[in-house]
Amino acid sequence: MRRALTLALALIAAPAMADSGLPPQQLAYTQLADPAKEARAKALMEKLRCLVCQGQSIADSDAEMAGDMRALVRQRIQAGETPDQVETWLIQRYGDYVSYDPPLSWVTAPLWIAPLVLLGLGLLLSARLFRRGKK
Repeated sequence: MRRALTLALALIAAPAMADSGLPPQQLAYTQLADPAKEARAKALMEKLRCLVCQGQSIADSDAEMAGDMRALVRQRIQAGETPDQVETWLIQRYGDYVSYDPPLSWVTAPLWIAPLVLLGLGLLLSARLFRRGKK
């Protein structure tokens, strides 16, 4: 019983302990001076998934990890890299999951094929139900 209580308390406290308490990276909440570069950085940040939140882009998330990723994006864009180069680097570092638009591969094929299969099953089920209704 005591172990179960300890485990439950640890699981409840885990999200509160997720942030390190360190100050945010310099460019996590600061825009770039060049508006064109900032626009490219923001567009890229909308396409990248927060690895902690998983349901938000790094542009929308307040997680510390998302702030670090925003700072990385801005630093690399400011250094002259293109958004595609930065996205490729982040995918190499964190995997395909970091992108809301993962490339088609054997690993991501189910993500691309599943909606088509579900749509086909829905159409098939609808057709059968409509045929039964006419009889």
